[in-house]
Amino acid sequence: MKSIAIFGATGLLGTPVTNEFISSGYDVRILTRNPEKAIDLFGATVKILKGGLDDLGAIEKTISGVESVYINLSVDPESSPADFQPEREGLMNIIAVSKQSGIKRIGFISSLVHNYQGMNGFNWWAFDIKKDAIAFIKRSGIPYTIFYPSTFMENFDKGNYIAGKKIQIAGKSLHKMYWIAGEDYARQVVRAFNSEVSANMEYPVQGPEAYTADEAADLIVNNFTRSEFKIVRAPIGMIKMLGLFSRKMNYVYHIVEALNNYPEKFESAITWDHLGKPDISFRDYIKRL
Repeated sequence: MKSIAIFGATGLLGTPVTNEFISSGYDVRILTRNPEKAIDLFGATVKILKGGLDDLGAIEKTISGVESVYINLSVDPESSPADFQPEREGLMNIIAVSKQSGIKRIGFISSLVHNYQGMNGFNWWAFDIKKDAIAFIKRSGIPYTIFYPSTFMENFDKGNYIAGKKIQIAGKSLHKMYWIAGEDYARQVVRAFNSEVSANMEYPVQGPEAYTADEAADLIVNNFTRSEFKIVRAPIGMIKMLGLFSRKMNYVYHIVEALNNYPEKFESAITWDHLGKPDISFRDYIKRL
């Protein structure tokens, strides 16, 4: 049986990937600070270890004896550059233990939008962490597969777009994004781990259709039949101002500014060739809600 340790298994994007590894017959281990949540999500289908990424002993127990590692980490919106960062210090700890343990493949989720760093004078420390993480993985000497997803459909119903019966849009979305469903992404991840072709590959991850955030919001309003939604728009300048007093709002400002202005182009032809074309359209996703 193939085996994998997953870091970040219980989050918005980690959950579908973990479920896909389970469905594909992998022996799955996860490290989490919240075992109760993991039990609610996965039951007895995974081995759950309690601990954080600042605990080398817990990481060693999680990785010991497995073949591969999948990493899904992010910056806490309430954190600062000086804080312990899972995607920086945590990643370093995972890599150090992986090298000692003879891990055969590391999978890592980054993002397409982090490439906005340096465009239009945009500079954000959180994107620097992402760029440094990628470089660190490549230098590790462990075969890697790095994924660069576009925006996930789950951001609407499980993220921060929807609050009650309101769809919250900030600023003006200038470019179309190739929205991807977490379920489709998860299938691509597992296929990559099952293929030697995917070793030392970097894959843009994009869905079959492209919409601006405004167009995606309109699709929900027009296609979701069980409730009526109202689109509420907030000026980006107001969010920027609030960010002067709140770390979380500062995070929101920067990520929205990047998403609204990053000129995303379709670049997933090789990904689709190697890992399969995503099946789920945005309308299909809405109908499942």
